[in-house]
Amino acid sequence: MNNSILKDLLKQYEQKRLNSVRDAEKRKKDLYLSNPKLQKIDDKLNSISITAAKNLLKNNSKNTLNDLKNQIENLKKEKEHLLKSLNVPLDYLLPKYDCEICKDTGYVFENGKSLMCNCLKQQIYNIEYNEKNLSSISNQTFENFNINLFSDKVDEKKYNSSISPRENIIDIKEASHNFVLNFENPKTKNLLFSGGTGLGKTYLSNCIVNELIKKDKTVMYQTAPVMLDNLIADLFAKPENQNGISKNLLSADLLVIDDLGTETMNSMKFTELYKIINTRLLNPKIKTIISTNLDLKGLFKTYDERLASRFVGYYDIYKFFGEDIRLKK
Repeated sequence: MNNSILKDLLKQYEQKRLNSVRDAEKRKKDLYLSNPKLQKIDDKLNSISITAAKNLLKNNSKNTLNDLKNQIENLKKEKEHLLKSLNVPLDYLLPKYDCEICKDTGYVFENGKSLMCNCLKQQIYNIEYNEKNLSSISNQTFENFNINLFSDKVDEKKYNSSISPRENIIDIKEASHNFVLNFENPKTKNLLFSGGTGLGKTYLSNCIVNELIKKDKTVMYQTAPVMLDNLIADLFAKPENQNGISKNLLSADLLVIDDLGTETMNSMKFTELYKIINTRLLNPKIKTIISTNLDLKGLFKTYDERLASRFVGYYDIYKFFGEDIRLKK
């Protein structure tokens, strides 16, 4: 990871946090001016809370502490009632952070350790790996996916299927949505989207990506040729120039590998690809989506049985068929 990128991002996080706190203070000040009673309640709450903390340190009697706690609870209820009477949300006076998990600090504490929050990890992934792939996918959602672009006519001879392209894409869309809903289930399989260009493989992958990022999951999105070239380059780079792509590919909650089969393969690239695919299978908490123009026969022909069998055994494979929908937009 480039330290300058992290440094710049943390500056941005600090500024976002300061802005959120300032905005909250302004909202509070404005509300105090129009409702002095609210300020009196908050002042009492602060005063009693300080008194309670001092008494706790002095090990004063439980009766005294309980009395202070009751006063605090009564004041909180009075404040809540007042805010409701003013049609003000209960969280109106709190800072509005972009990430409520880390409060826009970029880090969280777990088991006594400071760990990078997923929101910061995703920012780094986007800058270092995903910029070209995820720069314009915000509108690619399940709601915006137009199934009417797919034909509702069955052509068993042409598509080798007893259902229409539209019925097929509806099934795949539902499977993609279920993949998101059941992402954390260890039994949920990875996805392999197979089919020609312009049939919705990338769009549905992006729908999944958008939903999982909303759920605070980390996502790496790579085309197979670029991913493998970057992996090899990182292997031979000097330690100070390595960007840790291998570690990130193995740990991201979701890895999307697009255009598998378009890479120029050699033994070293095959080894790295196998390591990524196989190692990720060992961790049921993370998932992989592969998009390829190859069918099942093509996968076995292009890759040896060790790798192709991983796809068959550990991925739900969906075949996309129909006419190129890009020509219909």
